[in-house]
Amino acid sequence: MRNVALLVSLCVISTGVMAANRAIAPTTIDATFQHMGSQFIQAGKTDALSIAVVDHGKPRFYNFGSTSPDASTPPTENTAYEIGSITKLFTSLLLAHAIVDGNARATDDLRSYLPGSYANLQRDGVPIRLVDLADTTSALPDNLPDFTKLAPTPSPEKPPFAATKQLADYDRAQLFEDLKTASLSSRPGSVPKHSNLASVLLAIAVEKSYGQDFASLLARFIEKPFGMQAGLSKGRAGQFATGYTADHVAMPALDAPYIAAAAGLRYSARDMSRFLIAELAAKDPAIRLSQKVAWGDIDEDATAFNWKVDRTIDGQRRLRASGGTFAFSSYIELYPDSGYGVVLLANRPGQTQAELKAFAEEAIVDMRGKPAAQVALEDSLEKADFREAARVIAQVKHTYPNLNLPEERINSWGYSLFRAGKTEQAVSLFVYNTERHPQSWNAWDSLGEAYEKANARDKAIASYRRSLELNPDNAHATEQLKLMASSPG
Repeated sequence: MRNVALLVSLCVISTGVMAANRAIAPTTIDATFQHMGSQFIQAGKTDALSIAVVDHGKPRFYNFGSTSPDASTPPTENTAYEIGSITKLFTSLLLAHAIVDGNARATDDLRSYLPGSYANLQRDGVPIRLVDLADTTSALPDNLPDFTKLAPTPSPEKPPFAATKQLADYDRAQLFEDLKTASLSSRPGSVPKHSNLASVLLAIAVEKSYGQDFASLLARFIEKPFGMQAGLSKGRAGQFATGYTADHVAMPALDAPYIAAAAGLRYSARDMSRFLIAELAAKDPAIRLSQKVAWGDIDEDATAFNWKVDRTIDGQRRLRASGGTFAFSSYIELYPDSGYGVVLLANRPGQTQAELKAFAEEAIVDMRGKPAAQVALEDSLEKADFREAARVIAQVKHTYPNLNLPEERINSWGYSLFRAGKTEQAVSLFVYNTERHPQSWNAWDSLGEAYEKANARDKAIASYRRSLELNPDNAHATEQLKLMASSPG
């Protein structure tokens, strides 16, 4: 009977993989995105929304809302939006081309591409390499100039206007001077961290490697081969959307030349569909290089060339990135093993960025259903009331060997139980996470929070203390320990 059961489980796994790789019926894609897109607009999450979906090389477009809150002007697949930090994918792809062409090496010291001397662009004797700029581990400050030093204003809408003016007045001469005082937050190559400055410097390095400016390299290696319009051109001004806050205040465009390589590109859903098609086909060695993990472990936490890389719960490879400006939000997601990708563009900043990510994740489940491994895991844990989580998970993983449960996924699941009032069940998952990741300060912090909610005071204190041992800068654990010390036990 054991052999029969194993054969059945293998057939289930094989069927699941085949289903994930099979093209989705166009009617299914249409139904999902038409429904979810309409709901997104009705919920007031943005004024305009444009979506490009590519499945097995075939693009489909969906547009909702209005590009202006004062007039009914629907967006189209040709409406151009600011794509924010998704710009970094393009800049990093140019680095990949420079490496493939032999114009640069991933391990080159950034300073060899800069004028002057920068003894500060290293830490513990480790310099910033070009690959560190692309995989987000440069440890550089997020921005130069430093927007946090802008004078405070009474209105939340005012700082973006001050920041865009500061960027418009900023040039590379000022950058190179300010760069001499920049300090690194950690050893380069060790910790992922968002940095617009990193992409600005990466563009400077790539420009020097080719002897051409960023716009020319973008056209040469990406826009013309992919069939995209120019992301820095002002010639398509009539197609540009305007971004608005939730209160319908028009926000300034992020079009300063200085920030172009970090967050300054503007593309339409049609443009981005062509980027998706090229990335999914991955025929170009530079694209393949840019999608390879450059830092971390794909089963836990990894980055490629500005792509966040992970695996789905059933082991499918996923690449994603998001962008946000003062006026826009964007999100892109690829499933190379399935031939599927999606990009969502909205003219609303802030929380909309995270909501686009949730939209994309919900859409793939709506179209394909939950993976068999996920269904089996959820059913098994619920039947056991989440007791002995390690044993239950091991049993399911024996049947579904591709089951992927990184720390972040377990942590998110634990918090979903927590919010649903299932505190004891959340504790069980958080305990499992600390067993799997005993050196994770965040896992211990989450466990401390769950124990605190469960009124297990001593266990909460012990968990928070362990989190602080691993990360003395954990402000949440420090604050919770102070609160518990000041309240009766």
